Amino acid sequence: MTGGSAMRWGPEPQADGTTRFRLWAPDFDGDAHMEVEDGPSALLSDDGGGWRSAVLPVGPGARYRFRMGDQAVPDPASRRQAGGVNGWSVVADTHHDWRHPDWRGRPWHEMVILEVHAGVLDGFAGIADRLPDIAAAGITAIELMPVGAFGGTRGWGYDGVLPYAVQEDYGTPAELKALIDTAHGLGLSVLLDVVYNHFGPDGNYLGVYADSFFHPEVHTPWGGAVAVDKEPVARFFIDNALMWLDEYRFDGLRFDAVHAIDNPAFLDRMAADIRESLPDRHVHLVLENESNDAARLRADGYDAQWNDDFHNVLHVLLTGETSAYYGDFADRPAERLARCLAEGFIYQGEGSPNHDGRPRGTKSAHLPPTAFVAFLQNHDQVGNRAMGDRLTRLADPAKLRAATALLLLCPQIPLLFMGEELGSETPFLFFTDFHDELADAVRNGRRREFAKFVAFADEAAREAIPDPNAPATFEASRPEPGPDAAAWRALYAELLALRRDRIVPHLPGATAIGAEARGEAAVTARWRLGDGSTLSVAIDLGDTPAALPDIAEPLFTDGSRFVAWIAR
Repeated sequence: MTGGSAMRWGPEPQADGTTRFRLWAPDFDGDAHMEVEDGPSALLSDDGGGWRSAVLPVGPGARYRFRMGDQAVPDPASRRQAGGVNGWSVVADTHHDWRHPDWRGRPWHEMVILEVHAGVLDGFAGIADRLPDIAAAGITAIELMPVGAFGGTRGWGYDGVLPYAVQEDYGTPAELKALIDTAHGLGLSVLLDVVYNHFGPDGNYLGVYADSFFHPEVHTPWGGAVAVDKEPVARFFIDNALMWLDEYRFDGLRFDAVHAIDNPAFLDRMAADIRESLPDRHVHLVLENESNDAARLRADGYDAQWNDDFHNVLHVLLTGETSAYYGDFADRPAERLARCLAEGFIYQGEGSPNHDGRPRGTKSAHLPPTAFVAFLQNHDQVGNRAMGDRLTRLADPAKLRAATALLLLCPQIPLLFMGEELGSETPFLFFTDFHDELADAVRNGRRREFAKFVAFADEAAREAIPDPNAPATFEASRPEPGPDAAAWRALYAELLALRRDRIVPHLPGATAIGAEARGEAAVTARWRLGDGSTLSVAIDLGDTPAALPDIAEPLFTDGSRFVAWIAR
């Protein structure tokens, strides 16, 4: 990490009631000004190192922006916006009267996570209304998809451009804090998905004054890589993480697609800074990392990684689909599932066909099972399907129940996607709110993306893919209980009660003993729990399941496809 200024981004209240505003503009040569709506303006002074600043006699509620020559731009570290990402930045009031100020969180091994999208659940207030039912189901944490401000009123949040500001359509900063406070009162942890690998296209003005924020020579799917080796850029993201964890009291963060950042030193520094700043709370740091880099998963670093391998191999076993990236798991899926249950990652340095045969992953068998977040569905694995299909539409119900039992009773940390616990059959589609040429580019690009899937090789089939920018696409993505909601709700309640009472207390110190494939679609796996007992599972996802082990006192069984038991 290169040295540099210790200056911080964003508005900073002063003791005398004024506010200091700062902007890193290393690539703008002209005069830069500060503008306040219906208030004073000022020339930004040059503080060196590309930083410029001004102090103005304004406080919370003041609307402001920067003017770089003829171009007005929002504060990239704006804490609140008025009128969208192209509108005025607002000096936010950071004070909040917390009702549960002594909450310190729950330990990681207790996590059962439900991923939710604020927009389709009617904003922060809508999620808050659902929290009692979520807690009653046995879920212990919710994870919000990104809430940083993005262009338009509808989106997944992964194309955000103002990561310090809360998306206006979801609610105010105070309403987000109230949601978190309510969750804590119910014993629920709250995690947040953050995106530090790129910025979206609508409302991103960094190119006007800070081209140095990126390395144009380093290619990512979204353009040049973020230049986290530069101190102001590193500080931008680390301070953002600390804002969510400290000011908003989130219990943890999930860092999206860090393989696109491709800078392990920065990731290690960010984790260290967070750990040092918040030593007295259960703060959980989780990676999405296509590289399967086990070195980042350690006690002083990141608690866990989203385990795409778990999902991918089970999706092949449940649906028979082998197109695109599922091709990496098409052969010997039972053996691959066994490796996943015993060692975490399936790809641990082997060549991956979907990655042009390049090696993917590192050895992971030494890690505890709780270093992996397992899931059958999430926003990517449902929403990145052309039609947003859930497994309730794709898989045999009996097989899906067995896979659900495996997910909730194996020692990896389970993650559910909103509606999954209710057997929802409504899709979760990819939706945005872009306009004109950008809308056309997104719509057409998404349809081209699916040309590699057999079902959409025909152009007419691709034309049927819902338009991401249509309001109806967003509305269709609201999760509704499925026709068998009561049965699914009862199954989840039973499995999560067993997990809470019989497994979670003994997860610290748990290690895998081994796992074996028993045919083309059946696996048996065992773990030594922290109290010395052995947890075993047997699952068979074949079309004609073979006989399961005959266990006198099973922890849980569905009779034909899954059984779990604990032995001393």
